[in-house]
Amino acid sequence: MMPELRPLTIAQKLSISFLATILVGSLLLSLPIFHVAGAPPTSYLDHLFHAVSMVCVTGLSVFPVAEVYNRLGQVICLILIQIGGLGLVSLIAISYYTLKRKVGVNDQELLKSSLSFDQQTSLKEHLFSIYKITLTIEGVGALLLMVDFIPRYGWADGIFNSIFLAISAFCNAGFDNLGANSLGDFVVNPLVNLVIAGLILSGGLGFIVWKDLIQAFKRSVLSKPRQPKRLGRWLSPHSKLMLITTGIILLAGTLLSWLIELDNPATIGHYSPPQQLLVSFFQTVTMRTAGFSTISYVKTDLVTNILYILQMLMGGAPGGTAGGLKLSVVAILFLVFKAELSGNSQILFQYRSIPQKLLKQTLTVLIFFFTVFLVGYLLLLQVEPSLDPFALLFEVASALATVGITMDITSQLGLGGRVIIMLLMFIGRVGPITVLLSLVQKKEKPIQYAETNILVG
Repeated sequence: MMPELRPLTIAQKLSISFLATILVGSLLLSLPIFHVAGAPPTSYLDHLFHAVSMVCVTGLSVFPVAEVYNRLGQVICLILIQIGGLGLVSLIAISYYTLKRKVGVNDQELLKSSLSFDQQTSLKEHLFSIYKITLTIEGVGALLLMVDFIPRYGWADGIFNSIFLAISAFCNAGFDNLGANSLGDFVVNPLVNLVIAGLILSGGLGFIVWKDLIQAFKRSVLSKPRQPKRLGRWLSPHSKLMLITTGIILLAGTLLSWLIELDNPATIGHYSPPQQLLVSFFQTVTMRTAGFSTISYVKTDLVTNILYILQMLMGGAPGGTAGGLKLSVVAILFLVFKAELSGNSQILFQYRSIPQKLLKQTLTVLIFFFTVFLVGYLLLLQVEPSLDPFALLFEVASALATVGITMDITSQLGLGGRVIIMLLMFIGRVGPITVLLSLVQKKEKPIQYAETNILVG
């Protein structure tokens, strides 16, 4: 008698949706019809690596997109990036809602999980707001980039390049179609730097925060009488915590990066102070899992690269297009530290306590994330003994946090190294907790045991 198959869990369905998209994308990208004439020879593994990196919105690549893929191939790349940023599940759901078909209860739970959505408001309304926000921000970003790109590349290439970069930046993907030099030609270009940075931050804030900001703006500014000073009162604790944490990391990261690289002629030492701050700010933003770079990380100081690794691991806010540990995890850990120092029995933020269940989830993500990080690094050291160990550490952080920057070793990785990096990118994009639950998900046991005391420190 055949054993009864267990139904797939929500976490397993999410993982499978990403795997299916990667497989289809890699097969399409490997077709010669999507390659430029005279493109350098490539293998299926090369295209699989790119498909993983695009769907996982990472940005690591073994060759420049423009050197291999033609315009049609680049459209395929854009579709994979957009699916990776918004999720295949949400794309299917929006199609169902548009066609006025019902979405089942199980599918709604799957959709909520993919969007990190646990509010009591309408799921359909939230989903449509996500697409409105996405298309609006990407559209505005593309129009602003056209101001520079159309005079530079001409009408056709200028418009397409602007759309490509706008989608890639908002999805925190880090891919461009400008050639081998990427954004290096725009290192001190204020318009391109600030627009790309704005798109990265917009995607990394999370859709729940954006929706919260829009509602707060309507209530405090558009309502009568206007009360702009009360804007913050309408924001949820989650949105406030994400905005505060984002501001602190941006300010601290920019200043530290600038101070360390101030006298480095290979990076920013030969620029004026405003240009130095612009470059430092852009690197701090791109470390939030975006993957664009305007300088070479081979030439940056060792301390700077360690700082960048820390920023990569932090990532962006949940429910958005960014990866990493997520700012919520970083913020909760700080609140735990603050509570312990102040002697509070509860973990507080603005006179509200953080539930123990959320703390348990935070610790689970933290432990699993760094376990994968350490195992991935050790395996990479084993299969790539000829490459610089620190560059490999940088690569592992970039892959797992879905950042996509590199110390120029991605193309030097062998078969084993590429497989490890692909696995790290997949785990980083789908989410450590989702991957863990897809493997070992069990029902919660409502059993209470007696407490005990264990000494710490």
